[in-house]
Amino acid sequence: MTALYAWIFFDVRLYSDFGLQIIYIGLQAYGWWFWVARRDAALAHDRAPIRTLGRTARLLWLFSGLTAAGALGLAMDRATNADLPYWDALTTSFSLVAQILLARKYLENWLVWIAVDILSIGIYLVKGLEVTAGLYAVFLAMAVWGFLVWWRDPARLAAGREAAG
Repeated sequence: MTALYAWIFFDVRLYSDFGLQIIYIGLQAYGWWFWVARRDAALAHDRAPIRTLGRTARLLWLFSGLTAAGALGLAMDRATNADLPYWDALTTSFSLVAQILLARKYLENWLVWIAVDILSIGIYLVKGLEVTAGLYAVFLAMAVWGFLVWWRDPARLAAGREAAG
């Protein structure tokens, strides 16, 4: 899917989203490794615990995402013929934040995905990518569901708080 969307996004000049698809391959491999390598035998289930970010970490991720979005948007605006360069950069930057948080199994990843999916739906509708907007509506529902499932697992959340120290 990432290869297909890389081609589609390049074709419609959403270059930040194009690059994001390439990066996803590595981040998804890392996430798979992290989830497997961080298994906790002390837990009743053989899965890495869900963790939460502290207030400072949340602010740092927000600042990092906004800074990256500004820099990427400026680069795309000045150096390419990208359409919607700042909006594209915003969803790209925060998609990276969300993917990293997901790979590290932080609960807040779902909240970032929800915001990214909402913005992405608007961008894809503006670009005439109705099917892709529909797919992102499904992703939005999945992100809401993922957040609720993780949030309602107090044993794994508590284990993650203890493990994170």
